[in-house]
Amino acid sequence: MNILVVLKQTFDTEEKIVIQDGKISEDGVERIINPYDEYAVEEAIKLRDELGGEVTVVTIGPDHAESALRTALAMGADKAVLVDDESLFGDEYTTAKVLAAVAKKVGFDLILGGQMAVDSGAGQGGPRLAEELGINHVSTAVKVEINGTAVRVERDIEGDLEVVETSLPVLITAQQGLNEPRYPSLPGIMKAKKKPLDRYSADDLGITASDVQAKTEIVDQYLPPKKQAGRILTGDLRDQASELVQLLRNEAKVI
Repeated sequence: MNILVVLKQTFDTEEKIVIQDGKISEDGVERIINPYDEYAVEEAIKLRDELGGEVTVVTIGPDHAESALRTALAMGADKAVLVDDESLFGDEYTTAKVLAAVAKKVGFDLILGGQMAVDSGAGQGGPRLAEELGINHVSTAVKVEINGTAVRVERDIEGDLEVVETSLPVLITAQQGLNEPRYPSLPGIMKAKKKPLDRYSADDLGITASDVQAKTEIVDQYLPPKKQAGRILTGDLRDQASELVQLLRNEAKVI
């Protein structure tokens, strides 16, 4: 089985976001595999070990994104693809178009990814890619079972479970609880250095920048305003209730 894992390199979730000139500063930040994508990598490796085949991890980004792929290779993935052509960087529309071109080039039976990226939170990657490829899509998976071409997925629906049955090829996005991602071992890290990592450009994928031009544009980015300290009311409860109503009406203007 050819399993393709699409992943994204994001800021470490402990990083403090700094805005400079309307852009997020990347100076000196620690980068990691998007946490939801780690579940996808782990599930791909487990399915590969159970069913046979190979796992290919792919991402779009500059040179530093290679470290995320090397981490996935150290976890146990077989090979990697980095699309490091700046003309192919863009929004969710662009990303889906480019990843679809990669998927068609390398081939796949199953595609796995995280249910969203923690930096954007858009959750558009999986559905858009599945649409581009014309295959079924199941999101927020917490359990995946494959028997031949039959696929059974248990998905999280905010406090309950929904069971979806479909067939290969299919794209599945991972939710927390699907598994417990392994840590790369020292032997795994050493082996990862020798595993194949291909770099693709627009020419390699047979597409042009105009084919995948972004549909959106970021015009500004800013941090939310600092929250003001709350106010504690004191005194008789009846007086507090009366004061609260007055504050909500005259100061907060919500009633």
